Amino acid sequence: MLTREELKKRACAAIDRHRDEIVGVSRQILNNPEPGFSEYKTSQLVADKFDEMGIPYRRGLALTGVKGHINGGGGSGPRVAVIGELDSLIVNEHPHADGETGAAHACGHHCQIGMMLGAIRGLTQPEVLAELSGELVPFAVPAEEFIEVARRLQLREENKLEFMGGKQELIRLGEFDDVDMAMMCHTASDMGDNRFAVGGTSNGHVVKYVQFLGRGAHAGGAPHMGINALNAASFALQAIHNNREVFRGEDTVRVHGIMTKGGEAVNAVPADVRLEWRVRSASPKAVVRNSAIVDRCFRAGALAVGAQVRITNIPGYLPMKHDTHLQEMFRQNANSVVGESRTLVIPGRRNRGGSTDMGDLSHLMPACHPYASGAEGSGHSKEYLVTDYEAAVVNPAKIMAMVVIDLLTDGAKRAGEVISSHRPAMKKDAYLRFQRERAEIIEYDGAA
Repeated sequence: MLTREELKKRACAAIDRHRDEIVGVSRQILNNPEPGFSEYKTSQLVADKFDEMGIPYRRGLALTGVKGHINGGGGSGPRVAVIGELDSLIVNEHPHADGETGAAHACGHHCQIGMMLGAIRGLTQPEVLAELSGELVPFAVPAEEFIEVARRLQLREENKLEFMGGKQELIRLGEFDDVDMAMMCHTASDMGDNRFAVGGTSNGHVVKYVQFLGRGAHAGGAPHMGINALNAASFALQAIHNNREVFRGEDTVRVHGIMTKGGEAVNAVPADVRLEWRVRSASPKAVVRNSAIVDRCFRAGALAVGAQVRITNIPGYLPMKHDTHLQEMFRQNANSVVGESRTLVIPGRRNRGGSTDMGDLSHLMPACHPYASGAEGSGHSKEYLVTDYEAAVVNPAKIMAMVVIDLLTDGAKRAGEVISSHRPAMKKDAYLRFQRERAEIIEYDGAA
């Protein structure tokens, strides 16, 4: 029988042998970016790889998700999901952007699929798999980036989904009911000399789709006959800015958005103006409180000019809660791969400011979401590029494989310890109830 360390060496050696393959997958996805809930080419690529590896799977989950199942040879035990995200952003100026859609991997999700497949390559080596008690669940999931809100609202209207984030919808569908713990890694460009990072947290958020309705009129000849919806939106945004002093520093509040429609023609009073907005905060309670402030500002804009406003509040993500036992396993194995001096431990209260639906999953089960280096440039911008695929794909694949070996060898003793010591923040029913309570439509007539 091989020792745990010998199994790790075998798994890492297999990942090294498949380096060109897993990096090639990542580069192929980079050159074929697809935004959330439309990742059909990427989903097909994952399915093809599962076929090649002999992994049974189901696909079309939350439209494009692909979920595999691999039984360990050591008998029954916990089920561990190794996750990779399928979707891209929309960044028109990115050097790898799709010329028609503007889709671009400006956040590194293309590397996640490569590292997920790499970890599974290492873990399915016969001598490794034979010692694992439990089940591997390689899971390619859609739509982590919460973008194109109008299109997702249309999908909801067509009853193709309820929730607009990939893991949210998969939770609702029960696709994580048979998973006991979950892990994934994300690339990062702000790590200095560090090669891997564990810890920290993220913001929760709520998403808003806002429509101001006024009355059209000739902007030069009869502006007094119109109701300017653009002015209503402008007043609302100024009101939000004037409320920033009430946002608490400890809540890491971020309020931001884009205007997706500002009118039809410059010589017509704008009658239909639309916004996609986001309210982020460090806790679910703070999200609810700050969301109400922002809604009040949107109503104030409508009142100021006598317009109407329709605010569609959409359930967003929850803050990330790293399981401390999983985090420690990641830290120890990262030390082995990249060195202790290049493994960063982020304090638990350090909030990166962004949001991830891995946070939702972490409220239900033990989960960990570390970061790997290898990227340069600001995330979500045209400058964000993965320049070191060894750091961004190969290293995290090895580290995840090693963590799974720690969990599922020796009769899955350590996995059992993780599960028995974990206290979920929510049960699934409570999670769904909380999120559904965030979904509401507020209509206000400023002329009434």
